[in-house]
Parts: sequence; structure tokens; C-alpha cells
Amino acid sequence: MFTGLIREIATVKRYANNILSIRSPYKAKVGDSIAVNGVCLTVIRVNPDGFDLELADETRSIIDESKIRGKVHIEPAMQLDDRFEGHVVQGHVDCIGTVTSITTRSNGTDYIIKVEPNSIAYIIPKGSITIDGVSLTVNEVYNESFRLTIIPHTLRETLIGDYKVGTKVNIETDLFARYIDHILQHRSAKKPMSWDDVDKIQALY
Repeated sequence: MFTGLIREIATVKRYANNILSIRSPYKAKVGDSIAVNGVCLTVIRVNPDGFDLELADETRSIIDESKIRGKVHIEPAMQLDDRFEGHVVQGHVDCIGTVTSITTRSNGTDYIIKVEPNSIAYIIPKGSITIDGVSLTVNEVYNESFRLTIIPHTLRETLIGDYKVGTKVNIETDLFARYIDHILQHRSAKKPMSWDDVDKIQALY
């Protein structure tokens, strides 16, 4: 599990034959889970200047390869004794979004990100979302896109400040929204929901 709080910005040395080599001062161990631009990957080799991770075929079929080149966000998996901040992040990319608009405001910058229509149901106004591994809050949701307002601190400390119109981003939608949708779809096929069912779903929050 991750929190969406980026530990550092690392550099991709190379990517070949499903192996991603990262240059980073972080002292990883073989078997560690590390999110790279929001994608949970496993360390398979430790190098003097970083570590190697392996991408499964399923992962490669979902992500855009631009997300494993150049500079990348990395976050090691959360430890049991860590302070919990951000929000619950699995490191499972649900879809790829595209930046369609960037507007500078007095106290932040608005980004409009377009996604496939079937992903909008899991993107909630004022809810949490993960963009390239960064935990953010959704401001508004439209038919096929949503708006984020990024504060100056986040722009300085992440790669989001480098995004341009047309930039592709890894998106992990709200975990609880996906769970509730799954429960509702399967319950409605079997029997009507009771108030006890509703109470149990609300308890997830």
C-alpha cells in the first residue's frame, strides 16, 4: 500500500526486456514494492546507483511508455509504523488520462484531464485521486474529464509543473468508489439492497 506522497524524483537509466533500471539514492532491497509514477513494481536487483524493477505484461498493456522514461516519481511501499498521510493508494493504474487544459490562477494552477467515459464514475468531486503516483483532490468532474487545482508547493516538488497540454498521466481512481460500485452491481443482480447493506458500505469510509 502507498500514500501518494512522493519520496523523490528519480531517473530512468534504461528500459528493455520488461526490466526498468532506476538511478536513485534510495536504498532498496530485493523484493521491495516501489511505486514508479504510480505503478507498483517489485525490485529484482539492487545496483550501486539504484535498482531494477520488473514490469508484468498486464502492467505494460495498461500504462503509457512515456511514463517510464526520463524523470519519474517514486514512493516505497508504506511500512506498518509509518505515519499515514495522503490517501489509500494501491499502485494499480486504472486508466491513462490526457492533460487538455492548463490555466494559471493566483494561488494555484488548474489542470483539466480527460479520461475514458467509463472511468468517470470512479472520480468523485472533492474525492481523492492519484496522478502519476501523486495524491491529489478532485475539484470538479465533467462528462469525460475532471479538474485539479495544484498548489505551488506541489508544482515545485513534483513533475506536475512540467506537464503540458497533451501530456499522458497514470491515473488510479478512488479505491472505495470502485469497491462500492462492485458491491452494488453484484448485489443488485442477486437481491435488492437493505438498509443494513447501505450501513455496511458507509462503514467503509
